[in-house]
Amino acid sequence: MSITDLLPARISRPGRPVRKHRAVDEVTRLRSLLDGANALIRGLQLQVADRDAALDDTRAMQAEAEELVVKQQADIDDLTAERDQWRDEALALKARFSAQLAADANTHRITVPRMVRPVDGPEDEATAPIDVRPLWDALGIRPVTDPGRTH
Repeated sequence: MSITDLLPARISRPGRPVRKHRAVDEVTRLRSLLDGANALIRGLQLQVADRDAALDDTRAMQAEAEELVVKQQADIDDLTAERDQWRDEALALKARFSAQLAADANTHRITVPRMVRPVDGPEDEATAPIDVRPLWDALGIRPVTDPGRTH
């Protein structure tokens, strides 16, 4: 291995032509890079513009929503005040007329005799209450106990 093998490729080596730097080639390469960079910048500017428009739309919708919330809160406050006023009025009327209402209820009370089920048809037979005593009490027997048997 010689020292010429270690030198950069632009220096002449046996079997390879020497490439010279040409300013025109370098300018063309840099212009193409610049065109690519400009296209990338334009694309990014379009993306930023789209996002700005979307952000503006979102802010407008947020402002509308906040306005709606404020209106609804005002309605809630009005209705709450009205409800409290009606409640206070109902309590005052109840306190004022409670004795009269109780007297009227006692005067016009409805008394109903104990219910007797009509048994006009055979399908409407009256039934006796269900006997819920233990079985040995119902039959009058006692359980069998064997002193020698363990349970």
